[in-house]
Amino acid sequence: MAHSLTPQLGRHDHAHHGHAAGEACAHARDHARRAPDALLEAERLCAERGVRLTPIRRAVLEALYATHKPVGAYDLIEMLGQQGRRRMAPITVYRALDFLLAEGFAHKLASRNAFLACPHFHAPDEMVVFLICDQCGGVDEVANPDLARSLNRLIGHEGFAVDTRVLELSGRCAHCRRPARAAAAESLPA
Repeated sequence: MAHSLTPQLGRHDHAHHGHAAGEACAHARDHARRAPDALLEAERLCAERGVRLTPIRRAVLEALYATHKPVGAYDLIEMLGQQGRRRMAPITVYRALDFLLAEGFAHKLASRNAFLACPHFHAPDEMVVFLICDQCGGVDEVANPDLARSLNRLIGHEGFAVDTRVLELSGRCAHCRRPARAAAAESLPA
């Protein structure tokens, strides 16, 4: 029996940050909006590449799309179990994640030891920058060719060989900063 993990914006816990429960962070809206097309594109790319998006791999990818936050492997196991799936062994989830990483359908955030779905399908050598919000936990993903060229020049001068082209930056997203900016503006004398 197939189980679908559809992104549900209403399940996001807003108690810890400054916007209402009905007002989702941009991370969640963007992730949910891209999920259906990204899953179809992943299937198309697998067929084109001659690899299989097995039911387990697809279930793990769907689970990653069901949240806009980075998720650890054991949290994925729990998420899949809550959807009525038989509990998967950690090695099964890690193998599925390895496949998704190798095919460019997911990314691993080293600083969080967690994974997130990637609807952008980057080239293997493309520089990816993750903007990680410390307040809401959301992640925005950007790729900038100018930054990549600058870093490649810098790295080339040092003679360093890059294995992974991922940069993680932590801070607060524009959405989470908005209430603080609005409150600060209101407190200024007229």
